[in-house]
Amino acid sequence: MKMKNLSLAKLGLLMICSVFASVTIHAQDREDERDERDNQKTKQAQAVSKEVYDRIQSAQELIDADRQKEALDVLNGLKTKKGLTEYELQNVLNYIGFVHYNMDNVNGALQAYEELLRIPSVEEQIRKQTLYTMAQLTTMQENYTKALGLLDQWFALESNPGPEPYILYAQNLYQVNRYPDMIKPIETAMGIATSRDTAIKEDWYVLLNFAYFQQENYKKVRDIQKILLASWPKKAYWFSLAGAYTELGEDDNLMAAYEAAHTQGLLEKESELSTMAQLYMQHEVPWKAATLLDAEMKGGRMAKNDKNYRMLSQALTLAAEDEMAIPALQEAARLSDEGELDLRLGNAYLNLGKYGECVSAIKKGIEKGKIKSPDNAHISMGMCQYNEADYRDAIASFRKAAETQRSRRISNQWISVIESDIERNEQIRLAEVAAQRQIRELEERRKAAERI
Repeated sequence: MKMKNLSLAKLGLLMICSVFASVTIHAQDREDERDERDNQKTKQAQAVSKEVYDRIQSAQELIDADRQKEALDVLNGLKTKKGLTEYELQNVLNYIGFVHYNMDNVNGALQAYEELLRIPSVEEQIRKQTLYTMAQLTTMQENYTKALGLLDQWFALESNPGPEPYILYAQNLYQVNRYPDMIKPIETAMGIATSRDTAIKEDWYVLLNFAYFQQENYKKVRDIQKILLASWPKKAYWFSLAGAYTELGEDDNLMAAYEAAHTQGLLEKESELSTMAQLYMQHEVPWKAATLLDAEMKGGRMAKNDKNYRMLSQALTLAAEDEMAIPALQEAARLSDEGELDLRLGNAYLNLGKYGECVSAIKKGIEKGKIKSPDNAHISMGMCQYNEADYRDAIASFRKAAETQRSRRISNQWISVIESDIERNEQIRLAEVAAQRQIRELEERRKAAERI
């Protein structure tokens, strides 16, 4: 969505190639315009002296032969001719500006056009055309403020402008950071294009999208992105649309946008795939997240690192696939130098009733350190030790957990349970010993009675 570094070329800024000659003298040499130019020459001959006409014709022939420097010499000589009428001078200057532009001398072209505009009797059509050409050239020179001023003068003269001048105006506003002011000319251009049944260009929507984004009008951004996607489906527009949904809190639409991009094969970077998996989990479809992660890690687009294995194990756990989550957790724990993942692995073993593996995993995690809640680790280990009937070790684990205030109550409860179990087991043991003693005594009495 960022456009600050968007180049003029990408914005389609320059529309410079179509008009440089005057209404009375058409200076461009293109095959599809040759007939029109010949007609203009006929009109010119009626408006200028034969000598001026002949010298302009000579310059035109040099231009046609791509001998621009020689043509410029002819025109500069003609410009200083005594007795030249203002009408003749405006045509000569118009030609000079065009030749300078052909020679990549924009400053020279602008000087000629500025001199042309100073002619008191210059025709309005020529004045309009010249102002617009100068606006384009000053835009090319990155003199955006001047370009805006020239366009203001042009709009004051033009009664029926097309859409492109408004877009050029908006592009210059962009370059001088007048983002809120861009909206009106762009929407005006779109309205004119619609009324004339001509196409609205992609770049216009991109500009308008940027302007609304700068105003944090995310509803407009959302709507523009939908139009862009409908006509010019591109990956960037899917992500811009997703960004708008995020800002608007439209989580279901955000999920749908990402899934549509994924279905079209547009998610390529690991960060994009990771976001898709996270969205699946947030929308309570963890099995899709697990399937995506497993496939992309096997395919190589996502790294087999502790972060991704952790996410895979989380997705499988949320999908109630605890057994399938174990390999992912094992890999994540093995690759991590922090004990947190070993603790998660231990808890997974606890859920599956694999208490011995649980104790081993949590012990390893405690040894690694960097555990967010050591008291919880000791509680989990104590529970596994209890289920393994390692009562003394379990009590030691719960006493360690009880050193933390928040875990003291539950730890003491577990210790009470274990001590009761120990006492009950001791009573059972003593009862069994007494029973065995009674059995032995009865056996001895029976044997004694048999001897008598």
